[in-house]
Amino acid sequence: MTHWYEGPLAAFDTETTGVDVEEDRIVSAALVVQDAAGGRMRVTRWLVNPGVPVPVGATEIHGLTDDHLQRNGRWPAPVVEEIARALTEQCAAGRPLVVMNAPFDLTLLDRELKRHRASSLAGYLGNNPLRVLDPRVLDKHLDRYRKGRRTLTDLCALYEVVLDGAHDAAADAAASLELVRAVGRRFSSRLERLSPAELHTLQAVWHAAQARGLQAWFAKSGTPEAVDPAWPLRPELPAAA
Repeated sequence: MTHWYEGPLAAFDTETTGVDVEEDRIVSAALVVQDAAGGRMRVTRWLVNPGVPVPVGATEIHGLTDDHLQRNGRWPAPVVEEIARALTEQCAAGRPLVVMNAPFDLTLLDRELKRHRASSLAGYLGNNPLRVLDPRVLDKHLDRYRKGRRTLTDLCALYEVVLDGAHDAAADAAASLELVRAVGRRFSSRLERLSPAELHTLQAVWHAAQARGLQAWFAKSGTPEAVDPAWPLRPELPAAA
């Protein structure tokens, strides 16, 4: 029997103008699809002119400048619809969707859909269920007492996954996909009997617990930052009165 971590997977990643999911914009995105472990990866890329300035700090991370995006990027409205339809197609085909730190990328996409299409990710998905695999949540639950950071770069080094060209959406998506396979193999005794749908439900619980633990640590250290327990998508903020 082929276990889920050896079977079909899709992976999604974005590069953005910043880290605020409510206000920042997508500047590039990629969807990587692989039908089986070791198989050819099919990559779809999008480049977006976000219509707002790209901060220097963001450009220093992903290398995408205002000039390059204005010359080569497409307007956001058709792009975010294409992305939403592409993710829906993967969900309809039953492929689990790998998203590293899912609440960031999926929430940002949801807000872009609201901004440019007066819709939502759920609106495009319809009755097609999301089955998200988040390597950050999985690793943090399965190896919870290991010290150190858990960025994509750190996890790829730990699990011996090649990350060629970090902060390129396609490279990060491909590495995230291979990372989930590596996590599955390393913890096969704990994961192989669980379906992607069951893991999706469990990750929501695990992430909430992880968020509570981080919030407690912030409170103890006097850090005012709030940690959102929602996964894989953050709820919309209430509208201002």
